[in-house]
Amino acid sequence: MNLNKKLLAGAAAVAMFANAGAASAQMIGDGLVMYMQMGGNPGDGATLARQTGAAQAAESFGIDLKEQFSAWAPETMINQFKEAVAAKPDCIEIMGHPGSTAFYDLVKDAVSQGIVVTVGNSPLTELQTDFGVQGTGYAGVNLYEGGKLTAEHMIAQGLSSGDKAMVYGVFSQAERGQSEKGLADTLEAAGLTVDRLEITQEANSDASLAVPILAAYVQANPDLKAIGTQHGGITSVLADTLQKAGKQPGDIIVGGIDLAPATIDGLKSGYISATLDQLLYLQGFMPVVQCVMTAKYKMPGLSLNTGAGTITPDSINDLVELIDEGIR
Repeated sequence: MNLNKKLLAGAAAVAMFANAGAASAQMIGDGLVMYMQMGGNPGDGATLARQTGAAQAAESFGIDLKEQFSAWAPETMINQFKEAVAAKPDCIEIMGHPGSTAFYDLVKDAVSQGIVVTVGNSPLTELQTDFGVQGTGYAGVNLYEGGKLTAEHMIAQGLSSGDKAMVYGVFSQAERGQSEKGLADTLEAAGLTVDRLEITQEANSDASLAVPILAAYVQANPDLKAIGTQHGGITSVLADTLQKAGKQPGDIIVGGIDLAPATIDGLKSGYISATLDQLLYLQGFMPVVQCVMTAKYKMPGLSLNTGAGTITPDSINDLVELIDEGIR
């Protein structure tokens, strides 16, 4: 065997040994079971990247991940948490839409059983304060600031004091409603006149049901200059709604959230002026990390603000490939 062949054979043996060692090494999450609330419906634009992040984190750490989908219904989230606790997993991630009062006693009981409970997408500040030592962290947007940031980007598109705006949101949903409040407050502080419309639970779960409501509002308010929302599903129907109402891109400044396929099209066409980028992938990935860090290493709850910025018609094209992969 010549020298080159000997070197190649030696390298192959080392690689084989390393691969065997890696395969036999135990991942730090091996044996852990985690239930996780994903929010909407499987694969939708406000949920897919969260699913991707959670699945990739679970695979990387060796966690058995159980997904739960609620179509954004708070009562469903409560019932799913009860079902998860009954299964006695190591960790559960919940979303804050039902509010701290609805969740508090249930979470307290779960934590007393040794289950790590952490929070994603919408905060539960009281729970994070009281159970943070036991691993109750948060991965999601600072909601009020996210709404404020969206409004600032809308204003920068040319809105002026005295203009009329409408903010469509879940104002009544505990801390979750802070997103739309931040958006509406910021528009009002700039001198705009703002109508605050509540999204019904039916439209919250199925955004297509909001289309006639939005279309009727646009028709009844010809002086409307801006529409804002912090609901990903609603954002995705706004461009089509305005187009069918006979509006041209830029006639009404639109600020929204997330990157559903229809929202991407709206950004490209100019019907959507800005959408908050809340990094849903991290909202999936980081709760799984929290599970491992607390269940294995007794680390307390970690808090991550994923509201990184906004996407505009000028910046959307650079992200399309990652969005298509379910990452952005």
